[in-house]
Amino acid sequence: MSTATARTTRTAGDDPLALDRQVCFALAVATREIVAVYRPVLEPLGLTHPQYLAMLALWERDSRSLRDLADTLALDPGTLSPLVKRLEAAGLVRRERDPQDERLLAVTLTTAGRALRSQAERVPAQIVERLGLPIADLEHLNTVLRAVIKAAAGA
Repeated sequence: MSTATARTTRTAGDDPLALDRQVCFALAVATREIVAVYRPVLEPLGLTHPQYLAMLALWERDSRSLRDLADTLALDPGTLSPLVKRLEAAGLVRRERDPQDERLLAVTLTTAGRALRSQAERVPAQIVERLGLPIADLEHLNTVLRAVIKAAAGA
């Protein structure tokens, strides 16, 4: 049997290279689709999805070094820096040298940044409603994805 024939006689269930069997493909598509679901919900807040994630981290713990914020978000500080600058231009955060260590850049919420949290508290419920999935399923997915992240980080 030729290679071309072998390829056409395989089913997705037994082809290790079938697109639908690839975790990377499912994660890439899911990421795009989830960010698209968040976009119209975050737009009235004036936030992009990456900015929303940064604000979530700051609402959890205000006044973080840029390095700590980058580590928390699993981003390179060079990638995070322009995002933080845009949040600063929007009046949501301040960037200033840490008084305890001048080498560190501290990112701190402004009054407007802290106030935005009350509006953002409605975001999770809106996302759950838009997805139409049971919360238990989303919580389970979150648990599984955290295990995948941990496994991939250790690989």
